[in-house]
Amino acid sequence: MRHLGVLARIQLSDDEVTKLTGQLDAIVDNIAKVSEVATPDVVATSHPIAMHNVFREDVVGQTLTTAQALQNAPDADGDRFRVTAILGEEQ
Repeated sequence: MRHLGVLARIQLSDDEVTKLTGQLDAIVDNIAKVSEVATPDVVATSHPIAMHNVFREDVVGQTLTTAQALQNAPDADGDRFRVTAILGEEQ
């Protein structure tokens, strides 16, 4: 465990080494359990429930006109929002 701490460039106290060693053992044991059942004939999954096309159809709906979009803008320049310059950019 101390070696992992050195590789991660973190200092671990003796109490932390003791605690983390037990946690690392539990992680390694769980990985071993998964490895026992993971066989080439089991297809890898990213989600436990098969999901297909969970998106709605992309249908054009009613949109705002330029005037409606700009009606509450604090400042506008023609058909665009006017905002203050950021990061020292000049126009």
